Amino acid sequence: MSSGTFSQIYIQLVFVVKGRENLLKKTFREEVFKYMSGIVKANGQKSIIINGVEDHVHLFIGLKPSMRLSDLVRDIKNNTTNFINEKRFVVGKFAWQEGYGAFSYSQSQIDNVYKYILNQETHHEKKSFKEEYLELLKRFEIDYQEEYLFEFYGDE
Repeated sequence: MSSGTFSQIYIQLVFVVKGRENLLKKTFREEVFKYMSGIVKANGQKSIIINGVEDHVHLFIGLKPSMRLSDLVRDIKNNTTNFINEKRFVVGKFAWQEGYGAFSYSQSQIDNVYKYILNQETHHEKKSFKEEYLELLKRFEIDYQEEYLFEFYGDE
């Protein structure tokens, strides 16, 4: 990075447990989220908040332009998969679905996004993950093809 380069890039990431299984149990979820935060920081990025429910995760990060987002997501997914499997938090083998959602925000939106991610459990008492995700895609005007979305088992 050359001198005189300054940036503020805020990204909300969303990714899903393979098969949308409810594997991220409350008993160990916080430990996994702390581990994810450590991966973000070890990659030189800023972890603002990480939270989710049994079948999916939201990460809100500050991203430096020197890091490719796809590389960061790959590192987070690979390392947390290994962490969960090594700790034997789940019966069988844990994995994430392929793909992720990435949504950018301005400085003025940080507080609202933080609160939204903080309250995921309450939020999902009223709205399914599919509804939530499709709303994000629509709000950010992201064109998509149904066959390339996450597998939304039971959210129809």
